[in-house]
Amino acid sequence: MNKRDGFLGLELRHLAALEAVGRTQSFGRAARELGYTQSAVSQQIAHLERVVGQRLVVRPGGPRPVSLTEAGQLLLRHADAIVAQLDAAQADMAALAEGAAGPLRVGILQSVGARILPALLRRFRDEWPRVEVQVHEEADVADLLRLVERGELDLTFAELPLPEGPFESREVLRDPYVLLVSAKSELAERDSLPLRSLSGMPLIGWRTSGEPDRFLRGHVSDINVVFRTDDNGTLMSLVAEGLGAAVVPYLVVNPRNQALVAVPLGGRLPPRVLGVVWHRDRYRSAASHAFVDLAAELGADYMTRAKAGA
Repeated sequence: MNKRDGFLGLELRHLAALEAVGRTQSFGRAARELGYTQSAVSQQIAHLERVVGQRLVVRPGGPRPVSLTEAGQLLLRHADAIVAQLDAAQADMAALAEGAAGPLRVGILQSVGARILPALLRRFRDEWPRVEVQVHEEADVADLLRLVERGELDLTFAELPLPEGPFESREVLRDPYVLLVSAKSELAERDSLPLRSLSGMPLIGWRTSGEPDRFLRGHVSDINVVFRTDDNGTLMSLVAEGLGAAVVPYLVVNPRNQALVAVPLGGRLPPRVLGVVWHRDRYRSAASHAFVDLAAELGADYMTRAKAGA
C-alpha cells in the first residue's frame, strides 16, 4: 500500500477529533463536545497518526493541556479546507435540486446596496419571479469571500483583484474616487483637486478597507486621518458637518444629498474595480448566471452616467 492509499483510511470523524482536541487542548473536553468517550477520541487520534505516519498531538500527561505538533497543525489546515469543500458540495446539491425556484444568496457592500442593488433586484425579480434573492451585507470583503468559499453565499460583490482562493469573477464596473466635502466648504466650488492638495487635510477614512489609503501613501506626503468608520452613513454625516473630507468611490455618493459635494481628483488615482465573485468549483444555476449578466449590464449603465456627471 502506498502513502496515498493509506490516506484513504482517513475519515471525517478523525479530523473532527483532531480539531476538537487542538481547540480544547483536552481529550476529555473534546470527547464531551463530540459525544464520544475519551478513549474513543484517543483511539481516533491514534488511528489518524498511523494513517499519516507522524505524531500529531503532544500528550504531556497529568493536568497539563495537550497541544498539536507542527504536523498536527498542518493537517488541521487541510482539514478546514476539506470541511469547507464538503459544505460547498452540500450547497451545490441543494441548488441543483431547487432549480429555478430556490434561493440565490448574494453578498454585498454598503455602496452596492445603496446605489446598484435596488434596480438590480427589481429587474431580476421581473425575469426570475420564483427565485428568492437573499442578501447578506458585510463591511469587509474578506468576510464575504469566506462565505463564498464555504458555500454559504452563491455570489458576492467584491473589489478586484481578488486574493488567492477558489474564486472566479466578472468585472461589473470601474468606480472613480472623488473627494467628498461639505457643501459649505470652499473646496465645494472647485472643479477638481490635485492629489497633493490632500496633504495635511483632515480626512475621514474606513477602518477595514486599505483603499484608497495604500495608494495615497505614495502620492500624499502627510495623510491626516482624524476618524475612521465602516458605516457610510456615519462617514457622510461627519463630512457634512465639516469635520473632515473623505476620499471615496463615486458609488458611495448620494447625489440627492445636497449637504455634500463630490469633487473630482486630478492625478493618477486608479478607480475601484468591482466585480461579482463565485466559487469556481461549485455548480452555478441559470439564475446565478443571469444575475451576473444583469449586474454587468447595470454596472455599464452606472459608469456611463458617472462619466456624464449624473
